[in-house]
Amino acid sequence: MVRSRAVTLSWQGKDHGLAAVDACARGPERTWALSGDGGRLLEGDNLACLRSLAADGTGTVTLAYLDPPFFTNREHTAWLRKAGAPRGSARTRVPAFDDRWRDLPSWLEALGSRLAAARELLAPHGSVVVHVDPKTSHYVRVLGDEIFGDESFASEIVWRYRRWPSKTPNFQRVHDTLLRWRRDPRVAGRWNQPYEPLAASTLATWGTTKQRAVFAENGRRARSSSTDEPTPGVPMGDVWEIGVIAPVARERTGYPSQKPEALLERLVGALSNPGDVVLDPYAGSGTTLAVAHKMGRAFIGIDASPVALETTRARFVALGARLAECAPPALGVATA
Repeated sequence: MVRSRAVTLSWQGKDHGLAAVDACARGPERTWALSGDGGRLLEGDNLACLRSLAADGTGTVTLAYLDPPFFTNREHTAWLRKAGAPRGSARTRVPAFDDRWRDLPSWLEALGSRLAAARELLAPHGSVVVHVDPKTSHYVRVLGDEIFGDESFASEIVWRYRRWPSKTPNFQRVHDTLLRWRRDPRVAGRWNQPYEPLAASTLATWGTTKQRAVFAENGRRARSSSTDEPTPGVPMGDVWEIGVIAPVARERTGYPSQKPEALLERLVGALSNPGDVVLDPYAGSGTTLAVAHKMGRAFIGIDASPVALETTRARFVALGARLAECAPPALGVATA
C-alpha cells in the first residue's frame, strides 16, 4: 500500500523556528490555586509552562482551548476599574498584551510550538480547539494537521456574530473560526451531544415530540409520524449564532479579546465531563477558567500579562471563589 503524501506549510527557517526555545523561559513564575485542587492559574511564558506541565505528567487534559493573539500587529489595551470600585465607576486604560510580530511565519512558529506542547498534555480521548479569524485560519488548519495528523481533524466551527459595521469595500466580517483536532482518532473522544431548538415550521407540524420515519414495503420512506417521546431538539451544527458581549453586560471585564461565556459553555459542555481538566494557555480575561469552574471541571490557565492575571483573579472573587497563591512546583490537577 502506497502511503499518501502529506500536505505541509513551508516558509524559510520553518524547522529552526518551530524548534526554537527561549533559553530564559523557565516555567511558571507564580502559581495560584483554588481550594480543593480544582484548578491552577500560572504566570509566565505559556510555552515554558506547557513544557513544565508535560514534564510533571502527561495525558491529563480533556479539552485544550487556545485563543491566541489574532496577528493584528498592534498593542491591545484593557479598560479596568480599580480593585473594589463599585459597578459603574470610571475605568482606566492600561496595556494588556502585545500582538506585534516580525512577520506571519513568526506568528505561526509561536502558535505551532504551543499547539505541539498542548498536544502532549491531552488524554487519548481529549481534543484541542484553536480559535482564530479568517485571516489566518487556513494556515492554522494546515499547521494543525501537520502536528496532529490530518486524520485527527474533527471539525471547523464558524462562530457568527453581529457587530458594528465597518466602512470597507468588502463583505462585512462577522465570524471567527474554531478548529478542532482529536488527540487520538482511534480512541472514542469525549463527546456530549449538544442540541439546538427545532425550527418554527417543524414545531408547527410535529410539536415537541420525536419524529419517526415510516417505510414502504420496497424500503423507501413513505411518510413520517410522531412518537410520544419528547425531542431534545436538532443535533448542533457547526455554525453557531452567539452574540458578542454587550457593552453593559455583567460578564464584561474590560479586557480586550474577551469571548462570551455562552461560546465556552457550548465547547466545555460538548467536549468534557464534570471532573475533567480544561486547559487554556492564553487565559486572558479568564472566561474559559470561569466557565470550567462553574460547570464542575478542573482547569489550568496560563498567561504572562499582569493585567490578565489580575482580571482573572478578580473574576473568581466575583464568583465567590478565591485563587490563592501557592508554590510554583504544585502543578498537578486532580482528575475524576
